[in-house]
Amino acid sequence: MPIISRFFGIVVFMFWREHNPPHFHAKYGDDDVTIEIESGKVEGTMVKRALNLVQEWRELHKEDLLRDWKLAEQKKALFPIKPLE
Repeated sequence: MPIISRFFGIVVFMFWREHNPPHFHAKYGDDDVTIEIESGKVEGTMVKRALNLVQEWRELHKEDLLRDWKLAEQKKALFPIKPLE
């Protein structure tokens, strides 16, 4: 489970053996979500405040996320992505 970012208690990661569409996972406490990179579609549940932060971060880093997705498909090391500040 390569962690690509951490901010405000939220951990963001991608798996190497995943399926389309391109997405990432986020965990906050006991809450887990999967979020599509392009659309922002969410599967799972997370407290609204934390989910809003993750979505803001996703919008800022779509290109970085898609780059890491391509690397994950090739089973290569992922780059860390700057946290939300």
